[in-house]
Amino acid sequence: MNPTQRAIEHCYAEGWTDGLPVVPCDRAAAEALLARVDRDPDEVLLEMPQLNRAVTVRLAAVNAVMAGCLPEYFPVVVAAWDSLREEGYPRKGIWQSTTGTASLLLVNGPVRGELGVNSQGNLFGPGFRANATIGRAVRLTAMNALGLRPHELDQATQGTPAKYTACIGENEEESPWQPLHVDHGLAPEDSAVTAMTMRSTLHIEARHTRVPEQLLDDVAGSLARTGALLHQTVSACVVLCPEHAHLLADAGWAKRDVSRYLYEQSFLPREALDRAGKGAVSAKSHWRVARDHPDAVLDPGPDPARDGIHTMTSPDAVLVVVAGASNSGVSAVVETFGPRGNRPAVTRVAA
Repeated sequence: MNPTQRAIEHCYAEGWTDGLPVVPCDRAAAEALLARVDRDPDEVLLEMPQLNRAVTVRLAAVNAVMAGCLPEYFPVVVAAWDSLREEGYPRKGIWQSTTGTASLLLVNGPVRGELGVNSQGNLFGPGFRANATIGRAVRLTAMNALGLRPHELDQATQGTPAKYTACIGENEEESPWQPLHVDHGLAPEDSAVTAMTMRSTLHIEARHTRVPEQLLDDVAGSLARTGALLHQTVSACVVLCPEHAHLLADAGWAKRDVSRYLYEQSFLPREALDRAGKGAVSAKSHWRVARDHPDAVLDPGPDPARDGIHTMTSPDAVLVVVAGASNSGVSAVVETFGPRGNRPAVTRVAA
C-alpha cells in the first residue's frame, strides 16, 4: 500500500469520512484555503450549544480540503456556513432529526462561471467538482466538527442522498426573471449563496402542456401531499427548468404570481387529511395527528367555506428559482424544512 492509500485508510479508520474516500489534509493544504478568506481561523461559523460543539473557519477549511475543494472554492463554503447560521435550523438540532434533513446550497452570480458551478443539465447529479465538493464540505464538517454521524448523533430514519452533497447554481442566463439574489436586494454582479434545510426532491414531468395553470397544478399536486406534512405546514423551493419558466413568463407570469398560485392550489380538504390520519394537530407538539388523538385540536382553514388547510403558510413559503437544462419539460420540488413564510438567508460571497 502506497503512502497516499495509507493516509486515506487512516481517515477511514478514524471515522473522518462520509463513506467515500477523502483527500488527506496537511497544514499547507489548509493554509491555502484559509488564505482565500479574510476571516480569523478561530472564528465560529456555526455552533450547537446543545452539543457544546462548533464549526470554526479552520475546521471548515480542513474538511473542505478533505471533501476535495480547491482553495478558490473556500469563500463559497464560508458563505454557505454564514447562510446556514442565519437560517437557524441546523443549530436547533434539525440535522440530528429522524426526518433526515440535509443542506441545499444555491449559488448565484459570477462565481458560478468562475468556479464551474453547474446550473444546467444534471445539476442535482454527479460530474461537476465544484458542486460536489462544496456541498460535501458542509456535510463532512457537520460529521467531523459537530459529531453528526449516523447511528450516533445523526438519528435519521432513512436519510437522503443529499446528505452526501447538494449544491446547485441558478441558471441565470436562461431564466426569464431576475435571479434569486437580486430578488433579495443584491446586485447582479454580486456572487451569493443561499442555504436551505431540505428533506427530499420530487421531479415534475410536465412535457404535455403549454397552459400555465395546467403546469402549475401539476407542481401543486406535489406540494399538497399529506406525506409531506409533519407539522401544520411545509415550505418548498420550486426549481423550474428554463422551458417551464419561459412558458410562464411568456404568458405574463412573474415569480410572485407563480408563488401565489401554488400557495392557493396547495389546499388540502379535511377529508384527505383524515384519510391519512392527519386531520388535526397536537396541542402540545403541533405535529399533525388524527382527530381522535387525545391532544388533537382542529387547525382553522383559510376559507370558512371550505374545510381544509393550505400546506403552505403563505406565498412566501414557496421559493421559485430557475435551473437545469433546456432539453425537456422536467422541473423539481425541493421540500424544505423552512422558513415557512420568511425569506431564506442570502449571503454575499467575499471577493
